[in-house]
Amino acid sequence: MLGAGVSGIYQIKRLTDLGIDSILLEADDDLGGTWYRNRYPGARFDSESYTYGYSFSRELLDEWHWKERFSSQPENLRYLNFVADRFDLRRHMRFNARVESMAWREDERRWDLVLENGARYSARFVVTGIGVLSVPTPPRYPGMDAFEGESFHTFWWPEEPVPLRGRRVGVIGTGATGIQVIGEIADKVGALTVFQRRPNWSTPLNNSEISGPEMAAIRARYDEIFANCAASPNGFEHVPDRRGFYSMTPDGRRAFWDELYAQPGFAILAGNFPEIFFDEAANREMSDYIADRIRQRVNDPAVAEKLIPKDHGFGMQRLPLETRYFEAYNRDNVELVDITETPIERITAAGIQTAAAHFDLDVIVYATGFDAITGGFDRMDVRGAGDLTLREKWRNGPSTYLGLMTHGFPNLLMVAGPQSVSGSTNFPRAIEGAVDWVTTLLEHARAQGHTRLEARPEGEQAWVDQVVQAHERMLARRSQGWFTGYNSNVAGHEAGTVRYQAYFGGGPRYRSIIEQAAAEGYPEIDMR
Repeated sequence: MLGAGVSGIYQIKRLTDLGIDSILLEADDDLGGTWYRNRYPGARFDSESYTYGYSFSRELLDEWHWKERFSSQPENLRYLNFVADRFDLRRHMRFNARVESMAWREDERRWDLVLENGARYSARFVVTGIGVLSVPTPPRYPGMDAFEGESFHTFWWPEEPVPLRGRRVGVIGTGATGIQVIGEIADKVGALTVFQRRPNWSTPLNNSEISGPEMAAIRARYDEIFANCAASPNGFEHVPDRRGFYSMTPDGRRAFWDELYAQPGFAILAGNFPEIFFDEAANREMSDYIADRIRQRVNDPAVAEKLIPKDHGFGMQRLPLETRYFEAYNRDNVELVDITETPIERITAAGIQTAAAHFDLDVIVYATGFDAITGGFDRMDVRGAGDLTLREKWRNGPSTYLGLMTHGFPNLLMVAGPQSVSGSTNFPRAIEGAVDWVTTLLEHARAQGHTRLEARPEGEQAWVDQVVQAHERMLARRSQGWFTGYNSNVAGHEAGTVRYQAYFGGGPRYRSIIEQAAAEGYPEIDMR
């Protein structure tokens, strides 16, 4: 098993519970994945905490008390450590064990793994749980090494607190991470300069503490909570409103959106009319509503307009949730710089030089995102049957069978892999199903005496066709976010080229598809 994050922790538990000889290799020096690395100010869930935790253990559900509706990074890391310790999983984990290369040996039907530290392992099966956002993408500005202050990508935020009070801070990027950072530090720094390339739609997180009695009530309805998540296309408790967009008047729709805007989390997205994702007129009206909300919260009309996206509609890219983000721009110590008008030319010893001015800074924060979904695979040299490299196969975008396997790479199984629902739904709700499917497949292979499992090419192509079909029916097909792989800041990804990286058919449909494949005896997997 590769990766000791949310996926790997559950997968190693399932495997070892069955008595399967398994170890978990983790590149970092401790477990946690996303919640180990991303220590930046403001990092927290945007899924309700009690829908993000594992559902497999009633004892675990009864013992853990979530303190906030949307738990922060330190608490999330404590939770994952609690789970690992509760089930004695650390003894199966090897840390500082980054895989450099994997090569398939057809004669022995095994994978040979070589780690960056020189260690070697051999395994019949390899299961990956390396995360959808595990490879950061720093920008490539000239002079980055010349800066004399502190600078880091948010993914590499130092373990020790970074002193910010009274300091001049520059944040490059206004995606989900940048929005969290900016909202959190604006009232703590001496001066904050935000360098924005493309604005993102964002709506309130509406976080709150969870009291003891509230947590008791949540525990009492966990079965209902997880049933609701299973029925929701997005894996949240929020379910789409099926009354129909056009069955209501514009005033009625606006009143409904006022209610959703005040609710916690993704209610405004997942509890909305389905038409906003497929119908241009419906999405335009919804986008106009959110734009008006931004204008109401930002005092300077010119700044407000710069914070309103013009190149995509609401919900067409990953929606960041925010706390005090738009109000940050009302502060005298915060300045917004539109780098489409005045591009960054270089990083200097003292700060950032744009086409119009130099900004003196003490700290530079690169909130420039990730090489999403396939990035963790691309950083390894993975060679399958016939010495085919996974990087070459996926050069123009991934192709998989159910987001769980890929032809040409026998005995390689993926949890939260490309073209699954893991990148487009509430993450743990997606990975638990994937882990259970992988585990059942391995049980089946063991019982039948099979030592080689490979997705059939025709089954893989059929799944890719379904992924494309689900993607193309949505307005999101035109967006430039990492869902579609348009990331122009990722080396090797051509801007404007679609990479079909996630399945947008919804969690319930995906789950029924993979369960049907198992029930039919895995007809699209060649087993020997």
